[in-house]
Amino acid sequence: MKTTIDIPDALAAEAKAAARRSGATLRELVLSGLRAEVARRQRSDVVDFHFPTVAGEGLGADLAPEEAVARSYGLPS
Repeated sequence: MKTTIDIPDALAAEAKAAARRSGATLRELVLSGLRAEVARRQRSDVVDFHFPTVAGEGLGADLAPEEAVARSYGLPS
């Protein structure tokens, strides 16, 4: 199947350079990365992780490490 995607210029340049360094084609690099991402998203052991912050500005100073970990994984603290 052929498809067209829009890749930012800087990322495309990085990808081409990475492919060249490894002796692969850009197509091979893209297929490998896409396969890996699809497999990662299909695994059931992937944990939804959310780092608890205060208004997105960093970790709340009043959180104990155990509570931060519990909140990060959505566990009761």
